[in-house]
Amino acid sequence: QVQLVEAGGGPGQAGGYLRLSCTAAGSIVSINSRGWYHQESGKQRELVARIKDDGSTNYADSVKGRFTISRDNAKNTVFLQMSSLKPEDTAVYYCNMYGLSRPDRVYQSFNSWGQGTQVTVSS
Repeated sequence: QVQLVEAGGGPGQAGGYLRLSCTAAGSIVSINSRGWYHQESGKQRELVARIKDDGSTNYADSVKGRFTISRDNAKNTVFLQMSSLKPEDTAVYYCNMYGLSRPDRVYQSFNSWGQGTQVTVSS
């Protein structure tokens, strides 16, 4: 199984910045896509940003120009640089990756989620 471990998050100030990271561990062969989602209390999980294996990115309209997604392929890590924070960015943030793994010498696809990290932005 491929496990994702998130770091970063916590409290932030409006107009400030935070940086999230997420590292995958396991018998990974390739990662096709890495993304960040957020989930506000009582609402559905929504895409914040995604970066594909070809380097293309897409962002939710609410974070365009403020958040930047990047990756470190060698470390199987994805980052989310959050700038110009707003109180409405407050949510639990989850990373997601999917691709190909080879546990026990058998190729199989994986679609894994991080444990979630709370981001709370105060005005």
